[in-house]
Amino acid sequence: MIENIFLQISILLGITVSIAFIVRLLRQPLMIAYIVAGIIAGPVFLNVIHGDSSSFQAFAELGVVLLLFLVGLSLDFKYIRRVGKVAVVAGVGQVLFTGVIGWLLLTALGLGTFEALYLSIAITFSSTIIIIKLLSDKQDLESVYGRFTVGLLLVQDVIAITVMILFKTFFSGNGTWGALSIFLLKGGVLVAVIYFLARVLLPPLLNKVANSGEFLFLFTIAWCFGISSLVYWFGFSLEIGAVMAGISLGSSKYSLEIGSKIRPLRDFFIVLFFIILGSEMGVGNISVVLGPGLLLSLFILVGNPLILFVLFRVMRFTRRNCLLIGLTAAQVSEFGFILLFTGQQEGFVSDESLTLFTFVALVTIFISSYVVSYNEQLYRLLKPLFDFFGKDKYQQQEDVIEKYDVWVIGYHRIGWRICDELKAQGKKFAVIDYNPLVVDKAKHLGIPVYFGDVADVEFLSQVPLEKAKMIISTIHEEDDQLTLIRNVRDRSQKPYIIATLFHNKFLDDLYHAGANYVLLPHLVGGNWMSQLLRESPWTKRTFQQLKSQQKKDMKQILASLPLQAEAANDS
Repeated sequence: MIENIFLQISILLGITVSIAFIVRLLRQPLMIAYIVAGIIAGPVFLNVIHGDSSSFQAFAELGVVLLLFLVGLSLDFKYIRRVGKVAVVAGVGQVLFTGVIGWLLLTALGLGTFEALYLSIAITFSSTIIIIKLLSDKQDLESVYGRFTVGLLLVQDVIAITVMILFKTFFSGNGTWGALSIFLLKGGVLVAVIYFLARVLLPPLLNKVANSGEFLFLFTIAWCFGISSLVYWFGFSLEIGAVMAGISLGSSKYSLEIGSKIRPLRDFFIVLFFIILGSEMGVGNISVVLGPGLLLSLFILVGNPLILFVLFRVMRFTRRNCLLIGLTAAQVSEFGFILLFTGQQEGFVSDESLTLFTFVALVTIFISSYVVSYNEQLYRLLKPLFDFFGKDKYQQQEDVIEKYDVWVIGYHRIGWRICDELKAQGKKFAVIDYNPLVVDKAKHLGIPVYFGDVADVEFLSQVPLEKAKMIISTIHEEDDQLTLIRNVRDRSQKPYIIATLFHNKFLDDLYHAGANYVLLPHLVGGNWMSQLLRESPWTKRTFQQLKSQQKKDMKQILASLPLQAEAANDS
């Protein structure tokens, strides 16, 4: 047995990468590779993880916290109000229907009343972590069905936590209603505290730290873990704390940049989470649970989507969105393991039931990974059946990311004049800038602006640059512009890209990457001066007019960006 955790991680990643190559050749979700790697590395085969399981559990918990933090980051309070009512109705309805039908099915299979109750509740909840990872990979989190799926999962999480508290209260012998009242009171106080911090404390703090990308990353991690720990101290789960930490930052103008910095760290730890999940899927007594496991898996894979399809259809969602939402719920949650372990400690759940749930989890997670990844193809396959019932009478308008004719990268110096001209021509344009002071002032002037670093490919992937007619970069860093140009050209050849260089050393590199034109300010300045000497009279009046125009322009810069000079002096 290998005890050194560094060697353990190296072996785990080696196994995972090897399997991932095969999975990618088969065009399957990488999540499959992570779970299979966990099974191979687990106690059934190589037993790599057993040497220091507590450390790996901590790594897995970090992955869960970071994943759910990013989920919360993509939400805001307006979002919660918009999807809240529908999510609550669908979440409660699905839990009730799945729980009752599951209990009847398990009782018919011969399980005792309390054991069937535990197991029926365990299969009720869908895996927030797996669904969010799949939707994130498909870039469907911001679609109509993606938003309401996330809302549904949050409702399920709240119900799951409440069930755990009720079960623990029931077995502790304390008053149920008293414990529930304390739970609700703590929840209300916690929401009020975090709302206050998000509205009052966060904005000035973020304005101070956003000048440095490294400081912004450090502050974000500290905020995520700090809020999660505060929520945990109040008696709730770290997962709920992570979502609340993300929500508190979701309405910030820095949310896109924060998300792009956290994702690589999240991806590493979430890979370890799925490996751990695979390693815990034991296969003991598999022959005993094979029949009931397949029947229960079929109920989860077919019954849950059908229940959610009907519930969302009643609430006037399109057939497509109803089906896509339903298909995401076709697996059981890691919460089920926690609930069954609790029941096992109380003597209500047997080892056989735990093995049964493990089998169902393995089957449903594997199959649902494919189902969610190819949900659009499944919809197209079933569309003739839907069309048999006539035209869909319900419609939802998909929210799309705002598209602009022109993107201006960098507002200060050259960019502001370009923006003035675009505004005068009535063009639809937006600005990307990495200076929070510039972002604030551009917003004050009514210019659509996004805080972000174009050297960050994660950030660029969230901005629909490929749909623009023209992209004008006024920044001078050649490496950043190469990253920008290559990212856009990988997605589309249509936009005209104008770059800027203050020397011609990297001119050929930018053209080779896909720039249509590279602006050289010194060359433009020389051309302008030669034209002036050729076309204007050499008089005092000529140069006085030029001087007056220059002062007017500088006054306009200082009026629109009064803090820019201060920022430059401080640096």
